[in-house]
Amino acid sequence: MILRFVAGLFLIWVFGFVWFAASTPGPAGEVKTDAIVVATGEAGRIQRGIEILDRGLAQKMLVSGVNSDVTAEEFATEFSVSRRQMNCCVDLGFEATDTRSNATEILDWAKANKHKTLRLVTSDWHMRRAASELERLLPGSIVVVRDAVPTRFRVGTMLIEYNKLLASEFVALTGL
Repeated sequence: MILRFVAGLFLIWVFGFVWFAASTPGPAGEVKTDAIVVATGEAGRIQRGIEILDRGLAQKMLVSGVNSDVTAEEFATEFSVSRRQMNCCVDLGFEATDTRSNATEILDWAKANKHKTLRLVTSDWHMRRAASELERLLPGSIVVVRDAVPTRFRVGTMLIEYNKLLASEFVALTGL
């Protein structure tokens, strides 16, 4: 009996992983939002945020989870952001160290700036968990548009992220 239960759970986990890996989210397209929020990590995320800002699809951008050793000048040089654009439109967040604290940092920034629509930019494999963590914290009046940056498929990364997503949802459901 217990063996069948464990086997059933394992099959559910396997089918869930196949769905997770086969249906990664994609870019959001030409949707306009008040602001862009980028969770640091995988290459391509910050560049995607800057591209959206340059195209006028949002007016402000927060890069959440920037290393505290990075200065605004170094960031601007690394990502070819003009001084004008840094001053008016790009904020760097230095508080976040993981996905959950990214959500907290983004929440505080969105509330302080009175944003009603946010475009969340992160990697395709990370989007579900990042959006879930953020949407749990945000008031229902703030809309999140998911804009996933496509990445090269890596089984190890997908396995880790799938398990993190399951753990995150379990914690949310149980209140642990």
